[in-house]
Amino acid sequence: MPTKMIPPLKTRQRLLVTASRIFAEKGYQDATIAEICEQAETNIASVNYHFGDKENLYLEAWRYAFQEDLRNHPSDGGIDPETSAEVRLAGRIKSLIARIADPNSSFFAIVHKEMAQQTSLLQKIMEQEINPERQALMALIKEVLGEKATDKQLQFCHASIIGQCFHLLKVKNMKLSDETRRYVMDLNDAEAFAEHVVKFSLAGMAAIRHDNRH
Repeated sequence: MPTKMIPPLKTRQRLLVTASRIFAEKGYQDATIAEICEQAETNIASVNYHFGDKENLYLEAWRYAFQEDLRNHPSDGGIDPETSAEVRLAGRIKSLIARIADPNSSFFAIVHKEMAQQTSLLQKIMEQEINPERQALMALIKEVLGEKATDKQLQFCHASIIGQCFHLLKVKNMKLSDETRRYVMDLNDAEAFAEHVVKFSLAGMAAIRHDNRH
């Protein structure tokens, strides 16, 4: 039986795949259109045709990487929407940490490079794409905390959860010796870390909910 041939990626997608990887490795400033085109096996004219310029390619490569992350790790964690808020919140936390820990993810690597050398190019598109995710997380936090939760409590709990998750991103991108890294965090145990963040966060929110009732 003949082997089924896999059709090659179209030029636009090849550019997005290659650009997202190179921007993740080098950041916007150090990545070049020439290198992206060479590795995508195309030419600068195709970049101009599909994206207009380097800035727009950067934006669309980031969007592509973000969408690929969500495809591989759905933000709801695959949790039944009829389950409790605590279970659904746990699913979101575990999904976020899985995306951060994924060695094939370009999305968070680009974000990390952007934080180190800000271009301000991603600000608007990040708000557009990430804000729905943030709102969904905030809604779950509010549901877990209960009706008596204040806006400040909601914001603090959100910051606490995101801070724990993004600590993993920071450690992932730190240049440490193997010995030092062992004391900072074992990235191979991201699932255990996710379980800890869930347990720690839910316990803290339970304490806040209890205080609000008394």
